[in-house]
Amino acid sequence: MSAHPTGKLYGVGLGPGDPELLTLAAVKAIAAADVIAYHSARHGRSIARSIAAEHLRADHIEERLMYPLTVETTDHPGGYRGALDDFYEEAAARLAAHLDAGRTVAVLAEGDPLFYGSYQHMHKRLAHRYDTTVIPGVTSVSAAAARLGEPLCEAEEVLTIVPGTLPEDELTARLAGTDSAVVMKLGRTFPTVRRALERAGRLEDARYVERAFMAGERTELLADVDPETVPYFSVAVLPSRVDAVAPESRERGEVVVVGTGPAGAPWLTPESRGALVNADDLVGYTTYLDRVPALRPDQRRHGSDNKVESERAEFALDLARRGRRVAVVSGGDPGVFAMATAVLEVASEERYADVPVRVLPGVTAANAAAAAAGAPLGHDYATISLSDRLKPWEVIAARLRAATEADLVLALYNPGSKSRTHQVAAARDLLLELRSPETPVVVARDVGGPEQSVRVVTLKTLEPSEVDMRTLLLIGSSQTRAVERPDGRTLTWTPRRYPEV
Repeated sequence: MSAHPTGKLYGVGLGPGDPELLTLAAVKAIAAADVIAYHSARHGRSIARSIAAEHLRADHIEERLMYPLTVETTDHPGGYRGALDDFYEEAAARLAAHLDAGRTVAVLAEGDPLFYGSYQHMHKRLAHRYDTTVIPGVTSVSAAAARLGEPLCEAEEVLTIVPGTLPEDELTARLAGTDSAVVMKLGRTFPTVRRALERAGRLEDARYVERAFMAGERTELLADVDPETVPYFSVAVLPSRVDAVAPESRERGEVVVVGTGPAGAPWLTPESRGALVNADDLVGYTTYLDRVPALRPDQRRHGSDNKVESERAEFALDLARRGRRVAVVSGGDPGVFAMATAVLEVASEERYADVPVRVLPGVTAANAAAAAAGAPLGHDYATISLSDRLKPWEVIAARLRAATEADLVLALYNPGSKSRTHQVAAARDLLLELRSPETPVVVARDVGGPEQSVRVVTLKTLEPSEVDMRTLLLIGSSQTRAVERPDGRTLTWTPRRYPEV
């Protein structure tokens, strides 16, 4: 005698709230079911059931899966998560009993069953044991965009979906670093989400959608929303930036000096990427601009030569005076031998007094090179540029001598170029007067780029002809160590503890 066949499980997406947005597949699954299951709060009412109500029959067996708690406070020994896990196990067991009896079970879910939905907890516990079909539904994300009547994302734009329950700093970073976004689960998280949008520079773009396609629907600018009126069933939306507010309609723009790190997109901080996304214009040395990926089709790029920093800064500030948001692109960190100083110097002139200027940090070449080589900057160090284009060599030599006598690790920027060929040799010879010939030297070229090369040599074997403008040198102190690993790599580090003298 054969065992009784088990029933089939359906996860049924009902869409955002309007019964007319149920799919034909959802209606068929409900009709085929013997058991209709739905989650509810402790008051017993279920939004999912109300959406599907007209399709329920008198002979349907209804399983109301009532949450034991609605806030993160409980005396359960496993805490909030433990209480929910017990609830999900018990609910899954109730449904499994029906399935084992050969009944077809349809679990109703608002929106889409596998998108921030309660059904997924049943799915994880039952789908591997029973024949299961998931019926997708219209998500609250799509519903909100439809109600706003604005494109959510276009072309190569990136859409980020985040829960408002994330910490404020994490929300800020994610919102700053994306093109379009939807923040779920507002309610009591709304004040945090609003602050994160403001910190990310996106508050003026943000829209608010409450109960899309449900009774009591509301849409407006998020900045105008009273936090006391925000329910859980609401979302914050950052729509597509294509065809956003025209710069000419703004009273004023701003200039943000952005550090892109040593080699482009993978090294960008979320804050820096957000500034690049938000900018109407990108201004910078052409080589650095080429590292920035295409972010918006309407964005303008203004490349120039590396030796016109003041002119570039003035151009950017003039654009901002006309209402444009300008990102001045700088390699590495903009405050380390880069564009921040040039922009701030020009911005200090009276004519630019009303132009907001911000500087965003980036990963410096020294830090990137040090990480690739180990930890040679683990103790005190000095950063010196070997370029004598803006300061005399005598000043450079005096600083090299002082830092070496202080036994500091040295990070040497701009060591050489086609027009500057003697500096590395001169610096090496000076250092050899004061430091051991066996001092480890990291020769780091194109760190993070396709031609990355990181070698560890000694001060006496440092070959100046192998050093160019794309190279950074890290000269160890008396304490810096270099050890060859079994994989052939030589790692360097400078101990944090300095010997007593």
